Amino acid sequence: MQDERVLPREVEHTMFRIAQEALANVARHSQAHRVDVRLDYTPDRLSLTIQDDGQGFDPQQITAGVGTHSMHERAAMLPSGALTLETAHGHGTRMTVQCQILMDLLMPDIDGVEATRQIKRLSPRTQVVVLTSHHDDEHIFPALRAGAISYLLKSVKMDELAEAVRRAAQGEATLHPRVAARVIHELQGAKRDQEALNPFTELTDRELEILKLLATGMTNHEITTHLVISEHTVKGHVSNILSKLHLGDRTQAAVFAWREGVVRRE
Repeated sequence: MQDERVLPREVEHTMFRIAQEALANVARHSQAHRVDVRLDYTPDRLSLTIQDDGQGFDPQQITAGVGTHSMHERAAMLPSGALTLETAHGHGTRMTVQCQILMDLLMPDIDGVEATRQIKRLSPRTQVVVLTSHHDDEHIFPALRAGAISYLLKSVKMDELAEAVRRAAQGEATLHPRVAARVIHELQGAKRDQEALNPFTELTDRELEILKLLATGMTNHEITTHLVISEHTVKGHVSNILSKLHLGDRTQAAVFAWREGVVRRE
């Protein structure tokens, strides 16, 4: 078999048992001449299809011995698993089982982060939910940057995990509180870094406007006339500018504004 892919043991066992029961039903009840079995393994989903050309049946009149009830139960054990039956008298039966794929963040050939990146590239609408014991920056941020919509820790309760999967299907994110705290800390740090690179972030729009006029050589009186505000207001703004930029006088402020590119020569 070329390009063989390894399934999680629980998924492989459950799919095998469903296929086993389905084929047993075909042999016992369908009177089919042909049965096709197809297993599709896409980046985000596993699908098993078994179709026969037998006599079909009425789904509303299934007896306990046919075994579809146990197959439905097994399918429900799979991650977001679902089993559908298409059948009618004289038209054969088609059974499809689908489930989402679970993968480890740490895998030998390709890790979960790279797999997430490939999944999002090949199938942008597919949502990836990370469930892991790792809550350090080295795992959180690469996974989120790769495209994971949610990041949960293995301490999460089963009902919370199920809800997170349902929310992911609707395009809504879920982050474990520890992970959310790290994300907020990272964003706040990025904001501080940006502010450190831009010394004018503390200035109001009006103060920045006055700094530009001051740098062109305008006096307080000229700024008053230009902006149609009182000279007392202008003096207050200039005082705030000097304080926020830690400068001694308006001359230093003008030089600083030119040096930092607030104003440019035309």
